[in-house]
Amino acid sequence: MVKAVIFDLDGVLVTTDELHFKAWQKLAAELGITGFTKEDNIRQRGVSRMESLEVVLEKTDRKFTEEEKLALAEKKNDVYVKSLGGLSRADVLPGVFEFIAYIKSKGIKAAVGSASKNTPLILEKTELADKFDAVSCGLDTTRSKPDPEVFLIAAEKLGISPADCVVIEDSAAGIEAAKRGGMKSIAVGAAEHDKNADVSVESLGSLYKAMEMLGL
Repeated sequence: MVKAVIFDLDGVLVTTDELHFKAWQKLAAELGITGFTKEDNIRQRGVSRMESLEVVLEKTDRKFTEEEKLALAEKKNDVYVKSLGGLSRADVLPGVFEFIAYIKSKGIKAAVGSASKNTPLILEKTELADKFDAVSCGLDTTRSKPDPEVFLIAAEKLGISPADCVVIEDSAAGIEAAKRGGMKSIAVGAAEHDKNADVSVESLGSLYKAMEMLGL
């Protein structure tokens, strides 16, 4: 029985992918890296900030100490956080508010499970902060997806068994994390054709049918 839905953030609730891409691209350019592409950016979805940095650094022969890597990641994040100042309710993906209201009307709890440490700020800027019963993010975790930690913490905060939770994700790492955590999953957007997902949909508009398929 579905008792809770755990949403990924970027690409599921809001659109911040382009902001991430521009911030990483700026850092890459400062390091003399010219081959950082949107395909590389897709590989960064759902993983931690440091793992995302490695996707950039694999394109250079330069070696960096762990201290230098931390400084580079923080530099990128500073650029990204500044760009979040312009976020608003308009950046929430179509149908999100309506779908959250729908599951709430069915007595189903809603949570966020995201690798981003900027999750609270993004939720506040987009007027989503008061829509969720729990938030689990990079501020709560030590391991990134595909480890299920972020989703398990969300379930724990909700007081609901992982088996009764459904995760909505747009990344392969997130879908795998849900599976490892013993949760059902719905793949949407970029992860639409992920074979590890219990149900796949093209857009948020198809989530209602997906929930019915999972026993809503």
